[in-house]
Order: sequence, then C-alpha cells, then structure tokens
Amino acid sequence: MKKVIFSALMLFAFIFSAQAQDDDKMNADFNKWQARFRVVTVIPSPGDNLDGLDVDLSTSYIPEIDITYFFTRNIAAELILGTTKHEVEVGNSLATTDLGHVWLLPPTLNLQYHFYAGDFKPYIGAGINYTFFYGIDEGAMAGMEYDDAFGVSFQAGLDYNLDDKWFLNLDIKKLLLSTDVNVDTGAGVLPVEVDINPLMVGIGVGRKF
Repeated sequence: MKKVIFSALMLFAFIFSAQAQDDDKMNADFNKWQARFRVVTVIPSPGDNLDGLDVDLSTSYIPEIDITYFFTRNIAAELILGTTKHEVEVGNSLATTDLGHVWLLPPTLNLQYHFYAGDFKPYIGAGINYTFFYGIDEGAMAGMEYDDAFGVSFQAGLDYNLDDKWFLNLDIKKLLLSTDVNVDTGAGVLPVEVDINPLMVGIGVGRKF
C-alpha cells in the first residue's frame, strides 16, 4: 500500500510539474500589457423620474483610452478612461425645459475573460465605475447639483490581430448608473433621482506591449 501511495504521489508530482512547465511556456508567449484607443458613441437611457415628465440626455461621441493587464492568457483587468458631455432636458409631448449640460468622468475597472480563435479574440467582462459630474450648466434653472456615484459595468468585445503587436477592436459596454440631482427652480430645491444607464459602443485600434 505504501508503494502504491508513493507511486501515486510521484505521478501526481510529475503531472503537476509538466502542467506548470506547459503553463509557463504558454504564458511566456503573450504580452501582459496592451492599450486601446477607441471612438465611442455614448447613448444614455434615462428613466422617467420627475412626476411623469421625461428626462432626456443627449447622445455624445468621445475618444476613449483603456489600459489592460493580463494576469494569465485568459484573465485580464481593464481600466477605461474617457469623459463625455450631455445636454439635459425635461418635459413631455407639449413642452420641454432646458436643464443645461453636464460633463461625466466615469473611470471604469472591468475584470475580463478572453477567448482565442486564431486572429480573433472575443472577450466578456464586468466591473465597477465611479462617475464624477463636473462642468455643470444649469440651463433655465437657478442651479443644478449632481452627486458623484458608483455604477456597475458589463462588457463584451472582440479584438482582431493585424500582426504581433497591433489589433483592431470592437467594444460594447453597458453602465448601470443613477445619480441624485438637486434642481434649484428659484422657488425651492427639488430633489430628483436620475437614471443615466448609458450604452457605449466603440471601435478602435490597440497595441500589445
């Protein structure tokens, strides 16, 4: 029995060692860092939060940069940086009121899983973001104040290798994001919860390092 146990342990150690060597060889073959530059369309999906009136945020087009670090060939973390400006209105089919504009800075950190199919590398991801609101213009109101807020991010995308270093990228993200807004009408302050929930569709180019 001791010989059987010893032989089993030796076999397990051999298999583990061989697997570790294969993993090391595989992992030595990929670039741990990569960066992308994208042009992104940001499409908010605001909810109706103001006593039956529709809150509307404009679509915007922005540049975006991300930096990705690979822990293994499949698992990576991506930091996404970009800022976007949105015009804000509230109203119904009869009339609208201009609430000015606001800038959003939503740094987002996603954990990703990458798949490999030749030169194609699809991936999925999820993570968190923290959105800063700045550059606020109150429009027709006496004042507007937005609270910075946490959100949740979901992501899917595809890289296509052009060569060993450069690749094309298509990326889709959905942010679940709400903020509390204090609207100063001049006659008083009205607290409003605004759902933003933007869909972000981007296309760009990336480089491995």
